[in-house]
Amino acid sequence: MQRGVVRRRVVVRGVVQGVGFRWWCAQEADRTGVAGWVRNRLDGAVEVVVEGEQTQVDAMLAHLADGPRHARVTGVDVVAEPSQGLTAFEVEP
Repeated sequence: MQRGVVRRRVVVRGVVQGVGFRWWCAQEADRTGVAGWVRNRLDGAVEVVVEGEQTQVDAMLAHLADGPRHARVTGVDVVAEPSQGLTAFEVEP
């Protein structure tokens, strides 16, 4: 685990697939300076892993709670995990 780096696994629920959520998420990750990944889940939710400094991760979590313009976020579940030293943000299929 890197010192000062935190990791959060997030499940975002609502109208979050088919609205550009994953690509928007990658843009927001770039703006906030976090690493990680995003992918659609079979249950209709979007799963996101975010790593970075606490303030960066907090900013990204706030963005995820709002979502992009065409999304309707109804719930966000956040779980803390040990950081894994990720250095980039990836959009998974």
